[in-house]
Order: sequence, then structure tokens, then C-alpha cells
Amino acid sequence: MDQPKNMNHNEVLRIKLEVLKREHRDLDEAIRALQDAPAVDHLTLKRLKKQKLVLKDRIAAIEDELTPDIIA
Repeated sequence: MDQPKNMNHNEVLRIKLEVLKREHRDLDEAIRALQDAPAVDHLTLKRLKKQKLVLKDRIAAIEDELTPDIIA
């Protein structure tokens, strides 16, 4: 039986980062579609935008963690 490969912390973060970026793109498309709708649901639109900002913050935090600190 094959044993699963043990992933290190950075590999796990990279996978999480890709998932979050995909969710962010999906939310962007949903927001655009909702804005183009004839009857705009402003409450839903506001919630989606807030969710998108939360994802953006989580993406930035992971990217910061993956970027090595370089002391010049």
C-alpha cells in the first residue's frame, strides 16, 4: 500500500494559497454577475464583497509567511 507523502509546512501553505486564490476569483465573478443583474440584491453584494476582502487578507498573510525575511 502506498503511504501518503508527508508535506512540509510550506507545501501545505502553497496549496491553501491556491485554494484561497480560486475562491477569491470565484467571488469576483459572482460579484460581477450580481452587479450586472437587473435587480441588484445590495445586502448579498455587500456580504460577498466583505467575504472577498477577508480572503484577500488571508491570501496576503500566507504570502507573507511564504516570503523569506531578507535582512539587508
